[in-house]
Amino acid sequence: MRYTGSSTIEWPGMVSVYAVLEPQSGVTTTGAHQVGIDFSGHLGLVREIEGRAARHDAPPGAVYVTGRSPITWLEVGDPTEALEVYPDLALMDRLACGTAEVRPSFAEPDGVVFAVASRLRRAHLSAGALTDVEASTLAHLLVRHLLRRYGTGPGPGTSTGRGPAGHLPLGAVDVVAEYTRAHLADVITLDGLAGAVSLSPYHFARSFRATTGMTPHAFVTEHRLMVARDRLLRGDASVTAIALSVGFSNISHFRRLFRRRYGLTPAGLRGVAR
Repeated sequence: MRYTGSSTIEWPGMVSVYAVLEPQSGVTTTGAHQVGIDFSGHLGLVREIEGRAARHDAPPGAVYVTGRSPITWLEVGDPTEALEVYPDLALMDRLACGTAEVRPSFAEPDGVVFAVASRLRRAHLSAGALTDVEASTLAHLLVRHLLRRYGTGPGPGTSTGRGPAGHLPLGAVDVVAEYTRAHLADVITLDGLAGAVSLSPYHFARSFRATTGMTPHAFVTEHRLMVARDRLLRGDASVTAIALSVGFSNISHFRRLFRRRYGLTPAGLRGVAR
């Protein structure tokens, strides 16, 4: 990784915390009222909530949504790359038209959170700075999604299949993510992604970006690089074999993208980990 540590940025409507941590046997805590994503997979991870501990495996890209109770992490045996977002509670209440309440969710896939977190991660690493208007737009997008998918109150906080005009229905981005993961080694086209949610390519491309803040191409690339990193750290297949397994036929292009994403070449990442 480019560095080990954490950084915090206060944006209009939210605060984001990005962290890259080595394996540790100590205790870390995720605060209440946040949504976070673990870009790195974990095996045998122990989490404790309200005094109850449980061990679980989590694939790369697992999303965690906390309500009123924080999460305590124990026995983290793998390197961690994670991003947490703490939405402004006043913004959540305003968009919920009342007191916002969300249902906690642990280690579930969530394509919209993945897209927003990937964009914020780039900003933390100065690979793509955000203006205040862009950050505020992402904050609103994320909060509306949280209320739609995890909201427990009446009105806008109630989970519903219909979203704002020009946006994809609730769950459609997860279908696209599932299609992407199932076809990582294949050629993925705009037509294929659009067909997964029964839309025309033109309508899909516009609606996908409005819903996630990310283009379909960038979304697929982020998934490919994330899975490639996990396979590099967990297996002994060659860099070429791993690149091909996630859909990169041009190995030099894969190495360039990987280095831009993680600050190390694929071989360099594996060397540091060992």
